[in-house]
Amino acid sequence: MPNTKSAARRMRNSARKHVRNTVVRTQLKTVEKKFRAAIAAKADTSPAALRTAISTLDKAVKKGVIKRGTADRKKSRLTIALNKATAAAK
Repeated sequence: MPNTKSAARRMRNSARKHVRNTVVRTQLKTVEKKFRAAIAAKADTSPAALRTAISTLDKAVKKGVIKRGTADRKKSRLTIALNKATAAAK
């Protein structure tokens, strides 16, 4: 239990942030899984799924859930995966 008012406030804030961060991270995982599934299915929706994934990553950075470098690395890897899939389809 917190000993001071400020410690109690920090505890409430961190609990609220924890919930938000968990929701956003779950969304990130879901979007990435959908993108990889679209690539595996050789669907025409792959570029749209990539745009959605990039948008979701950027929003997570804006909210402070993940760092900019992490988002950039994930976006790069997803783009490379899409390029490999389209090159293999040709």
